[in-house]
Amino acid sequence: MKPTVLCIVGPTACGKTALSVALAKRTGGEIVSADAVAVYRGLDIGSAKPTEEEREDVPHHMIDCADVTDDSFTVSTFRTLAREAIDSILSRGKLPIVVGGSGLYLDAIFSDMRFSAPSDPAIRAKQENAYENDRNGLFETLRAADPITAARLHPNDKKRIVRALEVLEITGKPFSSLNRAFETAQKEDETYRVIRVGLNTDRKKLYQRIEARVDSMIERGLREEAFSFFERGLTPENCRALQSIGYAQLYDVYLGTQTMESAAEQIKLDTKHFAKRQITWFKRNTNTIWFDPTVLSADTIIQNITERINGNQ
Repeated sequence: MKPTVLCIVGPTACGKTALSVALAKRTGGEIVSADAVAVYRGLDIGSAKPTEEEREDVPHHMIDCADVTDDSFTVSTFRTLAREAIDSILSRGKLPIVVGGSGLYLDAIFSDMRFSAPSDPAIRAKQENAYENDRNGLFETLRAADPITAARLHPNDKKRIVRALEVLEITGKPFSSLNRAFETAQKEDETYRVIRVGLNTDRKKLYQRIEARVDSMIERGLREEAFSFFERGLTPENCRALQSIGYAQLYDVYLGTQTMESAAEQIKLDTKHFAKRQITWFKRNTNTIWFDPTVLSADTIIQNITERINGNQ
């Protein structure tokens, strides 16, 4: 019988962390984070990492795995480390609870993915120059040629945009057609019995939660956290991790070209757009059981999930 792994997905600010911690306490499980920003040390407030208290109460894995300057940390790296963490948890007789909003990272854990594609330094350099000259234009080029890949990227994600267009020019095929992650995302690789749970609510409520969370992040020191990296000479231009929502927008504040108020509004807007992309990504998997945390109590959701874990549903 395949070992059971619980997977909790959903858009940002929908309550995944709180639910996962409560479930881990109830089941004696351990949490494996699937967040592309939380893997970096120091990106704490902007990635909404679990609090120190939450991490003391429940073991967490795949948080603070890499230095913010480490551009060599890839999806493939994450897959290897996350599956090692899951297997370690299972070896101790515990329930792995994989939770996060980074769709590609989640697919990497549970799908039989390939990460190899051809490369050409000259073509890559050409695309990098094109990005520097007109990043939005280059992103629109990618969106037209490979909408599947574009849907999971932010226009500031230089490395991945350039890579996708490099592969497209070399092969004549969209990057998404070569990386089977996008074709096999709904097909488990048969290693685990995966119970997929999704949290979501109606758009208006979700957007209100996003706005409240951004306000809270700023109150807790997001500006100071971001500026601490900028003062070290790290910027969204030379550090991929700082292209993440919440940090990229604050760089203009640091430069003095934008007010904190306008940056906060841009963070909220970009987060809402990101949430829409997350929902689209996760809705592809028809095996996901969805709950609305604004309608159902946490106890009701937890009871339903534990019954599914035990095979009663």
